[in-house]
Amino acid sequence: MLKKIWYTVQGPILFSLFLVFSMLLLRDHVDVTALQKKDNTYEKLQIFSDVLERLKQSYVEEVDSEKLIYGAIQGMLQTLDPHSNFLPPDVYKELQVETKGSFGGLGIEITLRDGVLTIVSPIEDTPAYRAGLEAGDKIIKINGESTKDMNLFEAVKRLRGPKGTDVTITVLRQGVTEPRDFTLTRDVIKLQSVKFKLMDEYYGYIRITQFQENTGRELVKALKALSEESAGKLQGLILDMRNNPGGLLDQAIQVADTFLDSGKIVYTDGRVPSQKMEFFAHPQKETYPQPMIVLVNGGSASASEIVAGALQDHHRAVILGTQTFGKGSVQTIIPLDDGSGLKLTTAHYYTPSGRVIQAEGITPDIDVPNLVPVKNGEPIRFIREKDLDRHLEGGKNGTEPKGREDAAEREDGETAEDDQAVTDIQLDRALGLLKSWRIFLRQQQDVSPTVAMDAGP
Repeated sequence: MLKKIWYTVQGPILFSLFLVFSMLLLRDHVDVTALQKKDNTYEKLQIFSDVLERLKQSYVEEVDSEKLIYGAIQGMLQTLDPHSNFLPPDVYKELQVETKGSFGGLGIEITLRDGVLTIVSPIEDTPAYRAGLEAGDKIIKINGESTKDMNLFEAVKRLRGPKGTDVTITVLRQGVTEPRDFTLTRDVIKLQSVKFKLMDEYYGYIRITQFQENTGRELVKALKALSEESAGKLQGLILDMRNNPGGLLDQAIQVADTFLDSGKIVYTDGRVPSQKMEFFAHPQKETYPQPMIVLVNGGSASASEIVAGALQDHHRAVILGTQTFGKGSVQTIIPLDDGSGLKLTTAHYYTPSGRVIQAEGITPDIDVPNLVPVKNGEPIRFIREKDLDRHLEGGKNGTEPKGREDAAEREDGETAEDDQAVTDIQLDRALGLLKSWRIFLRQQQDVSPTVAMDAGP
């Protein structure tokens, strides 16, 4: 009887378990089939593993597995946009040092353009600046070794080094037929993030060269110093972010927040929820309500474009100069277990009003070209985001890497012959506008209601 009950109970249970197990197998089969149809990633990873094993076993010389894997990762990221990179441990460490504002090197901002190592701009008061290196110069050799197929971080590693050591770079310059060697002595590059001075007694000039971890605090110190120097009678401010390549996002937000008391500063939008962020201004203890002009040009990128866009959208400042670089993508630095890092583009920046920065840039309210030097009749042209290989198009749907398009021929300014004294037209124009601003305000205050009525028809 007990056996009969056991079989009677066991039968439905076994059948149910069989049914559930079959359903699970069917579900897993459907999931795997769907995955295989959608993405054959794991199959390709097996091929990668097979190739790696063949190289280790059969290559003519013994190979370093780590070197091969790092190279494969770098190659994979090079199929994406130009700002996504793999950072080996030594390079990742250098990147952390750079944000502190001091490192040994030459003092140049570089990028890859058409696969060639190209100078974006030399940094003021550095060996590169003093040696006469210029924007647009192509570095074709470093210490006699060709830079062809050399990735950006490998080039940076070779250019940097201890203070007092020499490095020779071979440069090909537009309009010059023969390459030229520059031997430079490395120095400690101390990037002074904020510089300032008082102009014509009542007008503050502040230059932000790069957004580093103390930029926000240094800006506040500069504003206080200018206020004291002018005996509390500041009549206007000029914020110069020309040739500012960007830097830390939180510092750009702090800078914009210094001049805004409410409203959105910037927002980001990406594929994953964690990359959808909004940043807002807050009331400040110390306020600086003076009329303000922001100077930008084709070398103003990333964080500097965020600040300019926020101040422009909130009508807090007049933007003067030329179209900015157009680097409006967010890079997230992801530390990896072996001390290396992954620099990955994860979102796009948008101004408070929803304007796209990526590949578009910030259009100034007042377009004022500046004089730029020429070599053999050819002006030195700024490289912009849209000139870079594999740059991302702007907009929420612009996530596909694009090939290089022909850049517009519009230059950033008029040209001036070599050795000719070049006036800073943009700065002069900004100062003139601030003075005019003050005059118009004073005239409005002086007009009485009686005079205003008499002036009517």
